Amino acid sequence: MTTPDPDRAAAAQGFYSRWARAYDALARHAPGARALRRDAAATLDLAPGDTVVDVGCGTGANFPHLRERVGPSGRVVGVDFAPGALARARAYVARRDWGNVTVCRGDATRLPVRDADAVLATFLVGMLPDPAATVRSWLGTPAPDRLALLDLARSYRLPGRPLNPGFDLAVAASAPPGTRDHHGESPARVLDRRVAAAHRALLDACRATTHETRAGGFAYLSAGRR
Repeated sequence: MTTPDPDRAAAAQGFYSRWARAYDALARHAPGARALRRDAAATLDLAPGDTVVDVGCGTGANFPHLRERVGPSGRVVGVDFAPGALARARAYVARRDWGNVTVCRGDATRLPVRDADAVLATFLVGMLPDPAATVRSWLGTPAPDRLALLDLARSYRLPGRPLNPGFDLAVAASAPPGTRDHHGESPARVLDRRVAAAHRALLDACRATTHETRAGGFAYLSAGRR
């Protein structure tokens, strides 16, 4: 697995911490975001009592959808590397007094628990230096046996494809340091490549897979069982 560049990782942590408040609003209230997160959680086929890890949990926008499915006897574990995002996630959990939701700081390439039934990663893999290897590592542990990925990337079908130039500008404007200056590639093309690699790794390694695009082809949702 590729070792993350420490300088890039530190810069990305600072970026997401500084913009945690704005990201929180976007993650929860952007058009269609709630439905995408809800449907991503649904693809995991969670049952009451399950343990699910939300990798790259950010400010906790997935927590309500995951907790609803695992119930009070289940467990939701959120992990992220940005202190600012984690602070907002912890405050969100505390306000709701969710005793079965845990938030911890950690590396997305290492799951924080060994007995998870499922893993969800939303809008994360574009930040990973080797997303395919990371997906395979999640599936290479004794648990989990279910994995879902939700990501944004350029659209390759109508009606979204004509809007790619605008998407490219949005990605460039919001890209953290980890997606810049990769051999002359634009941030949007780096994102495309990483998202494709991660989703392909999931679909190759899992059975009973599903894959679909939403939001005019810009949202990619893949899920499967090991």
